[in-house]
Amino acid sequence: MNRIGGMTTCWETKKDKKVNRIGGMTTCWATKKDKKVNKETAFIRNGSKLLENLVHICDGKCNSIRRFSATELEKATNNYDPRKLLTSDGFYKLYKGFLQGRPVSVKKFEDGDKWYEYCFNDIVYSSKMSVHKSCVKLLGCCLETQIPILVFEYVGDRTLGDCLWGSEEARCRPLLWIPRLKIAMDMANAVAFLHAAFARPIVFRNIKPKNILLDDNHEAKLSDFSLSISIPEGESHVKGATVSGTLGFMAPEYCTTADFNEKQDVYNIGVILLMLLSGRYPKDSSRPEEEIFLLIHVEDCVEDDRLNEVIDSTIIAEGAWPGKEQQLQAFAALALRCISEVAEDRPSMIDVSKELRKMHRSAISCRQQQG
Repeated sequence: MNRIGGMTTCWETKKDKKVNRIGGMTTCWATKKDKKVNKETAFIRNGSKLLENLVHICDGKCNSIRRFSATELEKATNNYDPRKLLTSDGFYKLYKGFLQGRPVSVKKFEDGDKWYEYCFNDIVYSSKMSVHKSCVKLLGCCLETQIPILVFEYVGDRTLGDCLWGSEEARCRPLLWIPRLKIAMDMANAVAFLHAAFARPIVFRNIKPKNILLDDNHEAKLSDFSLSISIPEGESHVKGATVSGTLGFMAPEYCTTADFNEKQDVYNIGVILLMLLSGRYPKDSSRPEEEIFLLIHVEDCVEDDRLNEVIDSTIIAEGAWPGKEQQLQAFAALALRCISEVAEDRPSMIDVSKELRKMHRSAISCRQQQG
């Protein structure tokens, strides 16, 4: 018996371990029955929410989603062992796990109601995009936890960010020019599909190196649809939305008015192109004043015919071949068109995708001719 002030609690017996007496009120803690009730409550709440979102956004048409138990995913990730962490963002962690002998990626959101909508966005839009070869495929989810846990196909241990700026081990295979072109083309294809393949265009909103997963052959897949949103029927823009995303990747009109459409993603891809070209962050305060902001620095260098000053040393070190310089110039010019301050001056995502496909084919052809 343990007495604290006027409160009596009992811990001695097995039965007492489940009982906490406060005044005349008795409550039970963590019994098997309670855990089952909590799981069932979460499952009903999450299942209802998922069904509502699927009907609203997918009209009931989406890929099948397998159900996993919380216990199953704990075992798969060795209880979310930090050593199995693949990548993380402000509101989730992505772990490598094993289910039935195959590797998977397990995405666990942080607790908190504000991440609840993000989680269901990710489930619904990932389900819609699982048919695209350049998007990470959703395998299923666990609805027993307060915020569902998502299970995706396993792509690899690295993100684009790791390959550009990560540890020496992560950068053990240099990211050369043609693989960079391929990554740009595949990401543009995926986003163009989002914009054009559905009755209502979908805006991804948050394309960044951390969301681009790479396998050992530098094949890229787009992940994390948490911030994706469909443009309302009959409208040209999403209006009055909460500004969410990553500074440096958001279009000017989105930051100032909170209104946006597909041209937000075009701007976003433009920033990715510049990062692939230069190997630099959008903002780097460690550089000289005129080089701090990548977008401005590239514009100045292109205008003054000094493009080589911003090209990643890895691209330069692999040497020259016929047509390579023209490809780099065309790539930089396309990136600058994508980041035009006026949204209407940016190309469509389909046009960006077509131009990158031509550049990629040209680069492969020229490289083969060189031998």
